[in-house]
Amino acid sequence: MEALSVKPPSWSTVMLFVLSMLLSISNGLMPPVTMLNKLSGSTNYLTTNQLWFNQTLDHFSPYDHRWFEQRYYELLDHFRSPDGPIFLRICGEYTCDGIPNDYLAVLAKKFGAAVVSLEHRYYGKSSPFESLSTENLKYLSSKQALFDLAIFRQRYQESLNLKLKRGDAENTWFVFGISYPGALSAWFRLKFPHLTCGSLASSAVVQAIYNFTEFDQQIGVSAGPECKAALQETTQLVEQRLASNAKAVKTMFDAAELEIEGDFLYFLADAAVTAFQYGNPDKLCTPLVEAKNAGEDLVDAYAKFVKEYYLGSFGASVQTYNQKRLKNTAVTDQSADRLWWFQVCTEVAFFQVAPANDSVRSSKVDTRYHLDLCKNVFGEGIYPDVDSTNIYYGGTKIAGSKIVFTNGSQDPWRHASKQTSSPD
Repeated sequence: MEALSVKPPSWSTVMLFVLSMLLSISNGLMPPVTMLNKLSGSTNYLTTNQLWFNQTLDHFSPYDHRWFEQRYYELLDHFRSPDGPIFLRICGEYTCDGIPNDYLAVLAKKFGAAVVSLEHRYYGKSSPFESLSTENLKYLSSKQALFDLAIFRQRYQESLNLKLKRGDAENTWFVFGISYPGALSAWFRLKFPHLTCGSLASSAVVQAIYNFTEFDQQIGVSAGPECKAALQETTQLVEQRLASNAKAVKTMFDAAELEIEGDFLYFLADAAVTAFQYGNPDKLCTPLVEAKNAGEDLVDAYAKFVKEYYLGSFGASVQTYNQKRLKNTAVTDQSADRLWWFQVCTEVAFFQVAPANDSVRSSKVDTRYHLDLCKNVFGEGIYPDVDSTNIYYGGTKIAGSKIVFTNGSQDPWRHASKQTSSPD
């Protein structure tokens, strides 16, 4: 087949089209990260053909030359060989099952781009070890993951040049990420500006936060006065019933296995969060406000929402919040929860604690709860070094260029993202 010679699109051209696509498709709400993200994207994939390459285990040691097999995917259906751009889609804290059929596929067709996607180290099938003990998790970090992306980008470019029988040519690379991968997208452009012409950082949580009280406050704002009041009353009623008959109230929510009270209260708080974070506030607020106005049992109404929506159609699992299961070091389909908590407990915190006043969630979901979880699940000495993370990346003062940050106005995670443009 004769190769087509095309001029790579400029960064500004790509971004104008990207932003127009976001406005037309997302309706203002980007799907950001949850504290324990269960969503890996679409189940409709353009390709699920898994490919592998050998990745360095420790990029920061001059002596450790161990490696592991890391999984990736490629989509060349729209690639205008040899000079078309390459879109690097970053996978995050979940199993990466392929390249989804979403707006990125539209962009690839528009610009004649190849799409490649690398699974995050430790997640899915890219685990370096057969045991996820705390000792074996010491190579799990955003810093190592960024180097993974850089090495992969270089190796893929070299293999493409070899396939096309050309020298040291460079295609135009652009990086995409959502939520934690959104932060990685921004950080990749920051740390490796010579390897990409720009990045899209959707709901990118670039600011590590120790006590993330703004998270709960945003839930109150997004809920509105009536729904917020109903949620607060529900929380108070649940706390009262926990004191008198904990087993009965946990059973109402199909969560009797959550023996630790904080785990149960965290589970209930997260259930409400998803209604606003993923654009379904009416599924929560309408029945809850109606129950309050009718003098009905708010706990019953909330339990129905949790079981039908959060555990039902949304697909969350009670076991995600069970510290007993989080301590399991075996590599399983549910390992992502333990792995993400390790990153939380060592790098970024994002402790979603109740504010001192006017909180929606229980005041028992506090800093001590989170620190106790880190200690219980991973052992002594494990806690998040938030200051070092923000010094290393810059937080919301990130000094990178050609990074586009997009955030949803109702999303509580936007307070860990960059929301105002830099002067330059």
